[in-house]
Amino acid sequence: MQNIENIIFDMGNVLLSYDPYVSLDKYCSGEEEKKIILKELFMGQEWVEKDLGIMTDDEAFERISSRVPKENHTALRNCLDYWDICMIPIRGSLEFVETVKNEGYNLYVLSNASTRFYRYFPKYYPLDTFKGVVVSADIHMIKPDMRIYDYILKKYDMAAQSSVFIDDSPDNIYAACRTGINGIIFNHNWEEIYEKIHNGI
Repeated sequence: MQNIENIIFDMGNVLLSYDPYVSLDKYCSGEEEKKIILKELFMGQEWVEKDLGIMTDDEAFERISSRVPKENHTALRNCLDYWDICMIPIRGSLEFVETVKNEGYNLYVLSNASTRFYRYFPKYYPLDTFKGVVVSADIHMIKPDMRIYDYILKKYDMAAQSSVFIDDSPDNIYAACRTGINGIIFNHNWEEIYEKIHNGI
């Protein structure tokens, strides 16, 4: 049984909801346009490169628009510029963060995200809520690259065995566990997660 001191949170679909269909439904004129932009924007390589911090939004638009019909360019631009309207707190997340912070745990965020993270995330979670925040775009590494877990441990002088990582992706959890960090897969199970942390993993 491990005594947990540090809680590391994924951001998307753990602390904040990430749902491309919020912007697709708002800015696209029909199902075909949604299908095109979902594939080319949200599932494209440019999204990964933005999370890696090696591509700007304007660069992404220029490249994606070259393979998208012209009549879809306005919707593409709007979805690219305003996709983060979907980023609102997951039910129970604000309360969980407040509870474990008040109990003295050290809180951290480890997120695959572009630099836009700093625009939407602090609306709900002031950055000083956490002892540390690592955003993939700032360091040009993304989960499940094992180097990113080593990076956050070293940057904030954390011991892996006294740390737990909460993420909705099994692949990301598996990679964290390979570095010695305890992992819990998030499935809207805050009570279960609290019990595991409180009682020692």
